[in-house]
Amino acid sequence: MKFIIATNNKKKLVEMERILKPLGIEAVSAKDAGVVLDEVDETGTTFGENAFLKANAAYVKTGMPAVADDSGICVDALGGRPGIFSARYSPEDCVTDEDRTAKILEELQGVPDEKRGAHYTCAICCILPDGSKIEIEETCEGKIGYEFIGDGGFGYDPIFYFGDKTFAQISGEDKDKVSHRGKALRKLQTALREHFG
Repeated sequence: MKFIIATNNKKKLVEMERILKPLGIEAVSAKDAGVVLDEVDETGTTFGENAFLKANAAYVKTGMPAVADDSGICVDALGGRPGIFSARYSPEDCVTDEDRTAKILEELQGVPDEKRGAHYTCAICCILPDGSKIEIEETCEGKIGYEFIGDGGFGYDPIFYFGDKTFAQISGEDKDKVSHRGKALRKLQTALREHFG
């Protein structure tokens, strides 16, 4: 069975493929499916609402079961920012992941170690062939470092510490074991097993 993954982020697609493949589900991008998904206006006020908007748009456009996630980083010392705006944080002067990550480091200058707590959140919405949906949300607690460390991962991974390493320093498989998205996708795996019996 093919599920369309409603993302243009190739690294997110790879993470979802790793988790869905053991279920016999082929994760395909819109490009692989031969369709162009319209840009979804993320008007939700929560990660879950935005995940639904993206999954539903893909489902309606393609008629295929669809999976979308909305995820981001919430920094305690910034009052939970950037949160749902993680991918478009300070768009007037931050174009790339590196820009947005550097902005957080800049905003945390002078903030001591014990106040640099943060968590990643991942909300997943899966719309099944019959139109029913599965919604899941998971988090991963950590803290923000002081500089970019590691060359793996994506987004804010080079500054997000889980234990004594950043997410950019560990393998994709190790990240899946503890990350917000890995935990959410395992729950999705379980829910899909139950659904398809």
